[in-house]
Amino acid sequence: MKKLVSLLLALAMVLSLCSFAAAEDYTDVTIRIYSNSNSAERATWLVNAAKKAGFTISIDDNSVISGDVAAIQAANEKQDGDIIFGLNEIRWSQLVNGAYENLTVMDWTPSWADEVGQYKYDGKAYGLVIQNILMLYRTDELGTNGAELKFEHWADIVNCGYVWYRQGKVGGTTNGNINNSMLYAFTDPTSPAGGISIEGWKTLWAYCQGGVFTGDSYGFDPLNRGDVQVSTFYSSSLYGKIDDAASGSANPIKGVTEPENWALVDISDGTYYIAEYIGILDRPDRTPRETEAVIAFAEWFGSAEVQAEWALEFDSYPCNTAAVAQIYGDDVPAIYTIKNFALNKVEGTDMTYAEYVGLHSAEWTNIMTNLGFYWKDNAAAPAEPDWENLDWATLTQAK
Repeated sequence: MKKLVSLLLALAMVLSLCSFAAAEDYTDVTIRIYSNSNSAERATWLVNAAKKAGFTISIDDNSVISGDVAAIQAANEKQDGDIIFGLNEIRWSQLVNGAYENLTVMDWTPSWADEVGQYKYDGKAYGLVIQNILMLYRTDELGTNGAELKFEHWADIVNCGYVWYRQGKVGGTTNGNINNSMLYAFTDPTSPAGGISIEGWKTLWAYCQGGVFTGDSYGFDPLNRGDVQVSTFYSSSLYGKIDDAASGSANPIKGVTEPENWALVDISDGTYYIAEYIGILDRPDRTPRETEAVIAFAEWFGSAEVQAEWALEFDSYPCNTAAVAQIYGDDVPAIYTIKNFALNKVEGTDMTYAEYVGLHSAEWTNIMTNLGFYWKDNAAAPAEPDWENLDWATLTQAK
């Protein structure tokens, strides 16, 4: 990312955003929002920006509601929500298709609907932010020493010949998306093992068994220190981590626009993207004016101008292509040009891979938990399962 251009653009947007207000002042209406994209910084920024634009909003930060499950469950239980934003395709597919007893998504098509491409549930919800999972490697003497890494599938990491970092627990959105990437090549709708071939589970076990876990939250820090040569990380914070890499390592990752000592593993399949969306909840107790205010807020928040500012403020990547053009022009970062296999159809089904993940994710979590995947200490690793003699009907169920 070109720092000077970004800083100048950010300043220009801050100045213009103050005047980018709703056509009418709706500050007399309090709009209740539920979201998992609700760090204290994000929540505070949104409250203040919305107020300048003519809206009053109520949103809990992540000290109150943390994670997509908590956000949607709270909305379902309290039944006082006007807007939901964040989540991902799995939750949105459930929400749009009526999986939650007290939540219905209102019919709505914003003026910028055509700007978000494939990231939409037509007439219901529209994309805000794209994020994907990346596989990175060092190219210096602490890494491959100049050798390029090219895989066909994510799972080929287990045969790469280098030391890789792996997570230390089953749960978590990022960890789940790494698993989704690892298992992509092994989908089998006829398999009793959660729709994944036995070979897929063997390979994921090898990923755990051969990988290094150092207790770090995710994979950037061990790669930055040189503890491992290959690692995984999520896209939205990568460039910020690189900017600050020298504070955590004597031999840091260097370079952003032209990487000096790191690269993306070239994986033919691509990678697993998730998108966060915004939708309007149906509330029969809203007055027509309140509904008008809610629609106006959703229109404002998802617009190119506001999403560009949000992206610059929080190091994220917009679904809105007009926002992308404002920020990057034709110089889109390589981490967002990777093929997206989340929306590929799974052979033998009429589902995208994201939908397939949504159908089977609970089974995958149960399998990994029941078999003991992602132990913290390799010295205390459980025995490898007897793969040919497992009771998958039991393993796919919670303990």
